[in-house]
Amino acid sequence: MRALLSVSDKTNIVEFAKELIELGYEIISTGGTWRALKDAGLEVTEISEITNFPECFEGRVKTLNPYVHGGILYRRDKIDHVNEAKKLSIEPIDIVCVNLYPFKETTKRTDNFEEIIENIDIGGPAMVRSAAKNFKDVIVVTSPNDYKIVVDALKNGKNSLEFRRDLMIKAFEHTASYDATIANYMNERFKNGFGKRQFIVGEKVFDTRYGENPHQKGALYQFEDFFNSLNIIKGEPSFNNLTDINSAIKIAVSLGEGSVVIVKHANPCGAALKDNLITSWKKALECDPVSAFGGVVAVNGVVTKELAKEINKIFVEVLIAGKITDEAKEVFSKKKRIKLFDFNDTKLKLANDKYDFKHINGGFVYQDVDVVKDSEVLDAKLVSKIEVEDKKDLMMAYKIAALTKSNCVVYVKDGAMVAIGMGMTSRVDAAKCALKKAKELGVDVTGSSMASEAFFPFRDSIDEAAKAGVKAVIEPGGSIRDKEVIEAANEHGIALYFSGVRHFLH
Repeated sequence: MRALLSVSDKTNIVEFAKELIELGYEIISTGGTWRALKDAGLEVTEISEITNFPECFEGRVKTLNPYVHGGILYRRDKIDHVNEAKKLSIEPIDIVCVNLYPFKETTKRTDNFEEIIENIDIGGPAMVRSAAKNFKDVIVVTSPNDYKIVVDALKNGKNSLEFRRDLMIKAFEHTASYDATIANYMNERFKNGFGKRQFIVGEKVFDTRYGENPHQKGALYQFEDFFNSLNIIKGEPSFNNLTDINSAIKIAVSLGEGSVVIVKHANPCGAALKDNLITSWKKALECDPVSAFGGVVAVNGVVTKELAKEINKIFVEVLIAGKITDEAKEVFSKKKRIKLFDFNDTKLKLANDKYDFKHINGGFVYQDVDVVKDSEVLDAKLVSKIEVEDKKDLMMAYKIAALTKSNCVVYVKDGAMVAIGMGMTSRVDAAKCALKKAKELGVDVTGSSMASEAFFPFRDSIDEAAKAGVKAVIEPGGSIRDKEVIEAANEHGIALYFSGVRHFLH
């Protein structure tokens, strides 16, 4: 029995080789792996002794040889294959353990294209694919995480066809992901990220109990390792929880440390950034306590025992924070339905993905990620006669509007959202709906700042804002009726700013 070991990630490779040797396997290896095993005192055969040909072209060619691929690929259940292998003096290779050159890691470390090219693996994927194709006869291992289960299978009679099939699937996932990463990198470097084909690759984190509805299957996948740091403290995150958490975290991180955001069905119904988290929570809740019932709460900071007691006064389905202290967990322990998650950090964080995509029937649309910059507000053009000295509320309203479903109009007062209208088919309806709900809930919007993620096509939204006592408005501008909107702001004594940047979210 022979095992070929050739790995870039050498984690636990010596221990794995020792186990295989004890099970009677002859170890064949290449380059750095061969040296690592040899230095560990193991008996190992260098690949050139098998191929009868030296590694060449600075290691570019070493395993692309019939004695390697023939030993992996010939079928043991076909007599003509067996006879041909004997005729050609090709001996079987029963285990192939390969992981690939660190292409992605190299691109993160350097922009040197020559070095990046040299970290495109050729022989590795070829061996992995050969072994995966012949999985009925060959065990293929592509991750150090699988060494123990392979040894266990060999020792305890678990080396079944199903076992090898599962490893085969992992192997093809490994090479597919590797090739997709290379293609995407080349398109990003030479085609501005929009080549003829786009590959979206994710690694499964866990299955959700179901999708958006009970009759749908669902799972969470990650691009890098972002969700590895997500601590599931209590409860099982559902598909809908994850999408709501995404919306809440995006807004909370955008607003900054110390903010609290409440989301219901992917839309914010409360947000505040005050001097402390308890005050932020209370002010966020005041915006719409009815919708907050059963909502998702994102705390951009640490949830203490004191804050936990305040949040625990209403039913919250999900709480996610930078960190939830042990004392706070104890406060929530008696509530059966609440779900608790944190990142074991002092604040929330984003993965900072570079691209965004949405599924549409028959395909998907793909784009750069929309980034809301502080400068859009700080450097916004004053187009009215009146201005405001402090743009903090304008900044907060603008960011919330940009990260909420269009059409969206947001009102913020003293660091807290006091009204919001989102996902409406007309912008004036969004403005009116927000104010109507605020009035019903007894929330005072007088003196608030208003933001819209796209331009106001008519002056009617400004007229509605004036009735409510709004003092300042920010919007992108760009309507053919901008002049009328500006005139309305001047008539009502409202400060009006144009950011020049639209933030549709559909």
